[in-house]
Amino acid sequence: MSDLPKCPHCASEYTYENGDLYVCPECAHEWPTAAATNTGDEPRVIKDANGNVLQDGDSVTVIKDLKIKGTSLVVKVGTKVKNIRLVEGDHDIDCKIDGIGAMGLKSEFVRKA
Repeated sequence: MSDLPKCPHCASEYTYENGDLYVCPECAHEWPTAAATNTGDEPRVIKDANGNVLQDGDSVTVIKDLKIKGTSLVVKVGTKVKNIRLVEGDHDIDCKIDGIGAMGLKSEFVRKA
């Protein structure tokens, strides 16, 4: 029996290795092997929706209307956010938006200005 992990997507036991990835032939899901995961030695690279690398202090523009949970406020398309800070977690950008206040954004909804 193989000692490869089951697919986390569909639980198939027929996974195989392809370079630094495990691949599921049933659902085509790919995920990194344990050797390819980030061990913390390398800095995390956060990219915007266009693939540009973001850094602390950059300015970004929102590319989609974003509803703010628990309020009736909306961050409109084209809103420019200055002086972002990159953080770990689901929302990888901390920022302050004029008229709204401090909040967290996902990098997939912004582009570098």
